[in-house]
Amino acid sequence: MTLSHDTAGTGPQTVVLLHSGVCDRRMWDGQFHALAEAGHHVVRCDLRGFGETPADAPHVHADDVRDLLDHLGVERAVLVGSSFGGEVALEVAVRHPERVAGLTLLCAAAPVDHAAGPELRAFFAREEALLDAGDLDAATALNVELWLGPDAGDAARALVHTMQRRAFELQLGVPDEHGARPSGVTEDDLRTIAVPALVVSGAHDVPDFRAIAGKTAALLPAARRVELDWAGHLPPLERPDETLRLLLDHLAELGAPAAAGR
Repeated sequence: MTLSHDTAGTGPQTVVLLHSGVCDRRMWDGQFHALAEAGHHVVRCDLRGFGETPADAPHVHADDVRDLLDHLGVERAVLVGSSFGGEVALEVAVRHPERVAGLTLLCAAAPVDHAAGPELRAFFAREEALLDAGDLDAATALNVELWLGPDAGDAARALVHTMQRRAFELQLGVPDEHGARPSGVTEDDLRTIAVPALVVSGAHDVPDFRAIAGKTAALLPAARRVELDWAGHLPPLERPDETLRLLLDHLAELGAPAAAGR
């Protein structure tokens, strides 16, 4: 099955946008067309169990992204991943390194050694209790409250509510045999990722993700770490224009001769 996706623009560099676990490909509305207008071939997709892509068979998310690149005839791409999408991007870079030209990781999860802190543990316990009680609205509202930073407006909050509710509806009825399979990627594997990587964290994010960003940047051989003093967990939705400039600047660096030769 091919992941539901959109494409826009033309150019020598393909950029693939991978959404967070509380969103789907609509989270990139503020960057998708603008990146295309700036001269990039841009792809955004719904991973299985999100948006318009059902979880209809056993799958590894990283392999689904590889299959999408095959479907589109794209040999190599820069992967931009938000949160869960960032972890998928890292897994693609390990499992299919020849397909990845660079990484931008926005408040990303990663297969690193990390024990959840008290805030995150309390969140997951509360979310599980609400879902067990069948209260999807309350569980959705809980996610909106935690994951969006102080600069997120009403429209961004409404969109995350819509996307997260859709994800719950798709995922809660999925039989175990159709669930995601482990990628097999380990912390040590991250040391083998040679492409340039921009590792971004948000000053208003849950402390766990700031810690994970530091660990990830330390493991990746060609990483640059940036912390956004205004951002929560979802900067593309909180300040779309500033996030766009961040992406464009990193893509310009990747297009430079020094980056291309790595």
